Amino acid sequence: MPKFVIERNVPGAGRLSPEELQGVSQKSCGVLQKLGPQIQWVESFVTDDKIDCVYIAPSAELVREHARQGGFPTDRISEVRTGHRPDDRRALTAIAAWRGSRS
Repeated sequence: MPKFVIERNVPGAGRLSPEELQGVSQKSCGVLQKLGPQIQWVESFVTDDKIDCVYIAPSAELVREHARQGGFPTDRISEVRTGHRPDDRRALTAIAAWRGSRS
């Protein structure tokens, strides 16, 4: 199932209280329950003026529908093509080789 990164520009996001963030999370989860098990929230990252979220869903359209129903901004949706973890040396070696071939 595809994984997506959703960029949400939210001025002042980093100043939201834990209670406010919990409220947003609860609203999101309520919409997810209505949409069904095909769309899943993996995690979110809150910075000063942005909330970036990772979702698993069959399509970007379903991610957009979640945002529409929840009233959440959706400034960009990007499908994840590949990923790696810091301890995945094979992926890091492949990335280094790719970068080297482009110079």
